[in-house]
Amino acid sequence: MSARLHQACAAALLAGLAVSAGAAHAAYPDKPLRWIVPFPAGGAMDNIARVLGQEMGRSMGAAVVVENRPGAGGNIGAEMVARAPADGYTLIIVANGMAVNPFLYGRLSYDPVKDFAPVSLLAVVPNVLVTNKSKHAEKTIAEVIAQAKAHPGKYTYASAGNGTSIHLAGELFTSMTGVNMLHVPYKGSAPAMSDLLGGQVDYMFDSITSAKPQIDSGKLTAIAVTTAKRSSALPNVPTVAEAGVPGYELSPWFGAFVPAGTPPAVVDKLNKAMVEALKKPDVQKKLASIGAEPIGSTPAALHDYLAREMAKWGPLIKSRGIHAD
Repeated sequence: MSARLHQACAAALLAGLAVSAGAAHAAYPDKPLRWIVPFPAGGAMDNIARVLGQEMGRSMGAAVVVENRPGAGGNIGAEMVARAPADGYTLIIVANGMAVNPFLYGRLSYDPVKDFAPVSLLAVVPNVLVTNKSKHAEKTIAEVIAQAKAHPGKYTYASAGNGTSIHLAGELFTSMTGVNMLHVPYKGSAPAMSDLLGGQVDYMFDSITSAKPQIDSGKLTAIAVTTAKRSSALPNVPTVAEAGVPGYELSPWFGAFVPAGTPPAVVDKLNKAMVEALKKPDVQKKLASIGAEPIGSTPAALHDYLAREMAKWGPLIKSRGIHAD
C-alpha cells in the first residue's frame, strides 16, 4: 500500500470514528432514565418528579422511570445517585435537605457540591403557618407573636422532624421574633397534622400541599406563608415578611441533579427538557393542584442557589443546636 493510500485510509477511518462518536452522542437518551426520589411516594417531591418525568419522556423520546428510595432524610437516595455512572441516565430530585443535611448530620457519605452536577431548579412549594381554628382565635402574625410573648414557653409548633423545612421555618420565626415557643418534632407531616387538628399542638408551618385541604375545609386558619411572595394557591394570605417580620423567608424548593462528571451536553439536554416541561400549561395545572409554583433555571443558577441556601441555613442550624432525628 502506497503512503498516500495509507494516509487516505487512515483519514477515512478517523472521519468514520468521529461520525460514529457524534451519532452515539446525539442518540442520548437511547434507554430509559431513572429519576430517584429520595422520599416516599405521594408527597410534593414525588408528584413533581412524576409530572415532569412523564412530559420529559415525551420530549426526549425515552421513558423516565421514577424510583422512590427513601430513608435518612434523603441521604440514602442521594448517596446512590452520587455513586451512579455519570452518563445522564440517573438523576435525582432534591429539596432543602441538599443544603441543610451537611449541617444536620455529623458525617455524610457524599458531598452535595462536589458529587453532583446541577440541572435545574424546578419548583417552590410554600409552607404556611396554620393553627386549629376551633382552638385558637389568632388570625395574624402580630397576634401569634403577642400571645407567645405574653406566655413564654407555653405555645408549641409541630414539625415533620428535626431539620425539615417545617422545623426550620419555625426556628427562623422564633429566632427573628425573639419568641419562646416549643418545637415538637414528629415522624412525618401526617402525624404532626393529626395532632394539630386534635389540639395537642398549637401551630405548624406545614407544606401548603397538605395544609390547604384542611384550610379549605375550615378546620385550620392560614396565618401567613413562608415564601418571599404570596402563594397563588392562597393569594389572600400574606407572607410572614409583609405581615410583620421583615426579611423572613423560607422557600421550600425542589431541584434536579445528576452525578458529577456528567457530560455538559447531556446536562444541557436534560435542562432543556425540564425547562420546556415546566412551561407546559398541563404541567403547570398539575403542579398548581399541589401548591407547587414552577421555576426552571440554568444549571449555573441552581449551583448558585444551593450555595446561598447553605450559607443561610448552616449558621442557623449551628447556632440553634439542631441535629437530625
